[in-house]
Amino acid sequence: MIKCVVWDIDNTLLDGVYLESGQRLPAADPAMTGVLAELARRGLLHALASRNPPTAAGYVEQLTGHRFAAAQCGWGSKSAAIRRIIAELGVAADAVAFVDDDALERAEVSFALPQVMVLAPEDMAEAVSWPAFSPPVLTEEARRRGELYLTRRLRQEEAKAFGGSRDDFLRYCQTRVVIAAAGTADLPRLHELSVRTHQFNSAVAPVSEDALAELLAAADHRVMTVRLADRYGDDGLVGGCVISTGRATAGAVEPGRCWDVPLLMMSCRALGRGVIDALLAWLCRAARRAGADLVTVPCVVNSRNVPLRIALAGAGFRAETAAAGTAAVTTTAADPGGLADPGGLADPAGSGPVKVAVYARRLDEPLPDLPDWVTASGP
Repeated sequence: MIKCVVWDIDNTLLDGVYLESGQRLPAADPAMTGVLAELARRGLLHALASRNPPTAAGYVEQLTGHRFAAAQCGWGSKSAAIRRIIAELGVAADAVAFVDDDALERAEVSFALPQVMVLAPEDMAEAVSWPAFSPPVLTEEARRRGELYLTRRLRQEEAKAFGGSRDDFLRYCQTRVVIAAAGTADLPRLHELSVRTHQFNSAVAPVSEDALAELLAAADHRVMTVRLADRYGDDGLVGGCVISTGRATAGAVEPGRCWDVPLLMMSCRALGRGVIDALLAWLCRAARRAGADLVTVPCVVNSRNVPLRIALAGAGFRAETAAAGTAAVTTTAADPGGLADPGGLADPAGSGPVKVAVYARRLDEPLPDLPDWVTASGP
């Protein structure tokens, strides 16, 4: 899925060249601004990378009526500008498309950033119908994605000027994290997160709404949601997890000595805001209250979810590598959601089985603190 479209300005979003127009600045290109508006309605982010002064970005915003999540205007290479946008927005290179009328610029970006999808303006009318630009589910959080990234920029700017620690800044922002049991109304968003999250996603394949509904109804599983808000705005449902808490026997559930978490996911919008740490701390503390001795998180090992694996290690989880292609994703016999299906461990890109590391955390050791700005309910 493409999450962000980076646009050139001259002869792309504008029907002309900004610096060569004299007193009469060029109009917006109607076809491209129409594509931009349609993709924004689908929850895609938009950014600018242009060989122009910063005033050109302001002019394009005024002309199109769209506020861009990031803008890099200057005289360096387009690939360097796109790298800065990727870092600023926290998106992966293969979730970015770049649109430019200049074939030489497109070639430079393709060479320097081969994971980025590079397109000419004339490609975009057709690209709107491509699956990569068409999210299979569109939630309220997705529709507000552009707005939420603008508030993220304000938050980051204020954080740079803040003199205290990260926790002090989160309290200053009036950060509020709510961890609670999921309901049926949450399933579309949880499915969307399973599709769109990569940096903080322990699994390989998306989990369908039907599979999540089965897990929601299973006596020995819990489906949890994580919501995030602060004084800058309400980010809504940003994460979730599936917990196997025991095994069902004759209509009753025996509490498990191990809580297994076959799916843990978090939006990259929560990056740096203490949310993944809070969820892991809550998991450990809730498991110990329920009588468990161990929490395990089977996690696919790939280059994209390194931030999740770092967070697991920081919370005291230690990894053991499972055999490639095995059903190590859950410790329970029941698997109503299909999350332990060995076939689910095939690489979606078709490169074969993947490696899974089972991260384990003993609960007889000192546990991570749960911040006072976290409200939790559930098991």
